Amino acid sequence: MNVPFHVDLKNKVAVVTGGGGILCSVMAEALAACGARVAVLDLRKPAADKVAEAIRAQGGEALGFECNVLDLASIKAANTAIETAFGPVDILVNGAGGNHPKGTTTREQLKKEDLGHQAEGFVSFFDLDPAGIQFVFNLNFLGTLLPTQVFTRAMAAGQGGVVINVSSMNAFKPLTKIPAYSAAKAAVSNFTQWLAVHLAPVKVRVNAIAPGFFLTDQNRALLTQADGSLTARGNTIQAHTPMGKFGDPSDLVGALLWLVSDQAAGFVTGTVIPIDGGFSAFSGV
Repeated sequence: MNVPFHVDLKNKVAVVTGGGGILCSVMAEALAACGARVAVLDLRKPAADKVAEAIRAQGGEALGFECNVLDLASIKAANTAIETAFGPVDILVNGAGGNHPKGTTTREQLKKEDLGHQAEGFVSFFDLDPAGIQFVFNLNFLGTLLPTQVFTRAMAAGQGGVVINVSSMNAFKPLTKIPAYSAAKAAVSNFTQWLAVHLAPVKVRVNAIAPGFFLTDQNRALLTQADGSLTARGNTIQAHTPMGKFGDPSDLVGALLWLVSDQAAGFVTGTVIPIDGGFSAFSGV
């Protein structure tokens, strides 16, 4: 993998949760390209293995591990296996997360006629399933907190380390239709700041990146048509992104490498860095 610049991660052990996904797989590859031994964690073991195999094919060192970020026993088992294979973890990227239709409204704004809407599949704010809301919140917030509890323990007991959380544009400006995801990512940003303060005395730095709009397996059908043209929502997003395009996964790499490097960002903790083509800076006018 070609990285924009190299930082020295030799002898560092890095964990990437959600590592089988489009964005996190690129982050895992970038860490490996800079010399880290990378543990690729995913709920889907074949997806994790595929990314690890690609890293090894490029000359890096990586292994895939199955891990459910909502199951403490699963996370602890992964940590034990990683320490056996590579040693204690130095870098944690909390990339696992996502949305769910049960935490999503059908319309962007409520209309009076929605109050009596009976069509199958229609979801107003008043129809949102509490279980769906809880699932989305747990996946994004607890799915960040629980791995951090497990993987930073050795950092705190040793020479310190680095945590990179993955927040979102939704944390700055909640998007229409997805209240659960927006609230959960806002919690991730808040937790990033809290944890940075809490772990500062034990030399663990905690920061977050907040991606703007990137095409992934989860949102591709929402933002693009079968022929590759944009949906109405995709057009709205690009119209509110000053750079006028979706991000490429490689756009995340520079900020990631800067933040994980103690030499480059050793005095940086508690930040949330937007990588969004200007979306968070634009008022819409």
